[in-house]
Amino acid sequence: MRTIKVEGLKDNKIIDIELSQIMMGSGDFLRKDNMDVAAPILDEFIANGGTTFDTARHYRHSELALGTWMKEKNNRDNVVIFTKGCHPVREFPDTPRVNPTAIREDIEKSLEMLGTDHVELFALHRDDITQEVGPIMEALNEMIQEGKVYAIGTSNWETDRIIEANNYAKEKGLRPFTFNSPNLSLAEVNKPRWPGCVTADQTMIDFHKETQMPLLSWSSQAGGFFSGAFAPDKLENEEMVDVFYNDNNWKRFDRAVEMAEKKNVSPIQISLSFVLNQKFPTAAAIGSERIEELRSSIEGAKIELNEADVNYLNLED
Repeated sequence: MRTIKVEGLKDNKIIDIELSQIMMGSGDFLRKDNMDVAAPILDEFIANGGTTFDTARHYRHSELALGTWMKEKNNRDNVVIFTKGCHPVREFPDTPRVNPTAIREDIEKSLEMLGTDHVELFALHRDDITQEVGPIMEALNEMIQEGKVYAIGTSNWETDRIIEANNYAKEKGLRPFTFNSPNLSLAEVNKPRWPGCVTADQTMIDFHKETQMPLLSWSSQAGGFFSGAFAPDKLENEEMVDVFYNDNNWKRFDRAVEMAEKKNVSPIQISLSFVLNQKFPTAAAIGSERIEELRSSIEGAKIELNEADVNYLNLED
């Protein structure tokens, strides 16, 4: 499996953290009471060269389940953990938690659940634009200095806030954000899939092209939009209709089908390869709940697209 690198700091030395380009997502599927189903999928992921697991404090069950699995397999040293924190709690979804207290609280709770003394990557799961970036970056750097986190990043932050935070870090001699995790997929969204979420727009894409900061995409296959399960006249799934149904996305779907036929692959594999063949480093979180889905994504990650292919799929020619 292809890999990308994210810059981190360990023992006050700059390191390259190598991520598998496919990241195993977790969500609510990964639970201790579901490990008879989930564990074989995790095992298959590892067997095919996967290393990186995408989880979060907000996902309730997955950190504990992942920690239990790593302990049983004794494979912590071969795993890259990407977790997220400072999401509003479920009981108070409109109350932001992006502050120094929540940063420490969530990181330390994640470490406890995962059964480890560090995570390779930690991202702020949401933003709170009322908070100044200074205290946020200072708090995150404390976690790095304590060895609890090697690299810091953002999930669902707008480009201008990332730049502001990294400018502060540069001025103060602190570690900056070295990765970003927004939504990026071939299908463009009509509105955020969930409250507070950010999709990579052209400004963000240009930022990544210029800086070569790695982008770790979530919902990289647009909820299965390119799987063949959806069509303009199939309106049962209200979320998919609200988020992804538009004329341009159906044109993208048609082009993905056309390209898939030429390459003897599936349209959903083409949609994944679109994310993984950008002009900057990318990785994609997948939410496979069946071995067959995982194997399809692994094969999709092998597809190479040139710039003309990417532009064609994205209706840029």
